[in-house]
Amino acid sequence: MSYASKSTDLNIERTATAVLVLGDGSIFHGFGVGIEGETIGEVCFNTSMTGYQESLTDPSFAGQLITFTFPHIGNVGFNDEDIETHGAAANGLIIRAEITDEANWRAKGHLDGWLQSRNLIGISGVDTRRLTHIVRKSGAPNGVIAHSKDGKFDLEDLKAKAAAWPGLEGMDLAKEVSCTESYDWTESNWDIKEGYGAQTNPRRHIVAIDYGIKHNILRCFAELGCRITVVPATASYQDIATLNPDGIFLANGPGDPAATGVYAVPVIRECVESGIPTFGICLGHQMLALALGADTTKMHQGHRGANQPVKDLTTGKVEITSQNHGFVVVRDSLPEGVTETHKSLFDGVVEGLSIDGKPVFSVQYHPEASPGPQDSHYLFQRFIDLVDKHA
Repeated sequence: MSYASKSTDLNIERTATAVLVLGDGSIFHGFGVGIEGETIGEVCFNTSMTGYQESLTDPSFAGQLITFTFPHIGNVGFNDEDIETHGAAANGLIIRAEITDEANWRAKGHLDGWLQSRNLIGISGVDTRRLTHIVRKSGAPNGVIAHSKDGKFDLEDLKAKAAAWPGLEGMDLAKEVSCTESYDWTESNWDIKEGYGAQTNPRRHIVAIDYGIKHNILRCFAELGCRITVVPATASYQDIATLNPDGIFLANGPGDPAATGVYAVPVIRECVESGIPTFGICLGHQMLALALGADTTKMHQGHRGANQPVKDLTTGKVEITSQNHGFVVVRDSLPEGVTETHKSLFDGVVEGLSIDGKPVFSVQYHPEASPGPQDSHYLFQRFIDLVDKHA
């Protein structure tokens, strides 16, 4: 079934400078934002009301076109601080309202100019409620956003491109967003008066494997007295062990965990067997599960937003979390000796696990927030406590 966007207040189809074409042939007309050109990916939706800049620079969104359900994206402009990576992240964006002039004391300029500086393509004027309904009903579709100021588009060609795109299942994207060389990180949390701080007297050394790591995760570790060495996704266990870490972190990232796990899972198994405290988030959580013998599967629509309720089964407390994932650990595949520690109160999926008797645990969601609530910051301290106990 084909859907086309309509508007009573904007004659979009006559003045369109952009289109979104889905793999099933559905067409949404709108106005282009960012650079001209075409971009392809999996269409998902994000329910966060704030933090669009952080979302667009989250490497976990690689390969995806983000539909923002909050209608006023861009109204606080952009700044140079609220970014999660300097490299590749989301493939494009889909928004309802046109971007207005910036209105925030931290703004450095208009969001559209920032999108152009990062070579991002997007479309405004889309009925994002209708598009979200399609994703919820039929699952995340492939899509192409095309932006051309002359309003001329080869719709049949765009349909063919969207239909032919292979999708995220089976796709290893960690290599595309990971660093290629190791580096040290010292920047700590942001302060309204001072900006970002610096960790100058670290008491612990954490090695973070970069499958698509967010800057705010690194800041959370630095804030807790850690020196962080970030290593590429393809680093061997010997590369990690040579750095003599007090703890190992398995980062978030995009794509299919089974595909990235081809080279990452053997390394993670060695990390677990070493006895060094290990903590995983998002893709790191999924690949830890694979390393332990469990399975992962692609979700119908995924979890993306800063308002997701999760229950900590070890304490009984409920926390509101920030999430961004399209794959999940299969509960029935968890082996003996692995305990489910967190559970989604939206749909009941596994949100955390730990290994009985070992200083190893992981969560599916993003305790660093950015954007999102800070209910889950305690997990970083939980990991540091394990590191200190092991030391």
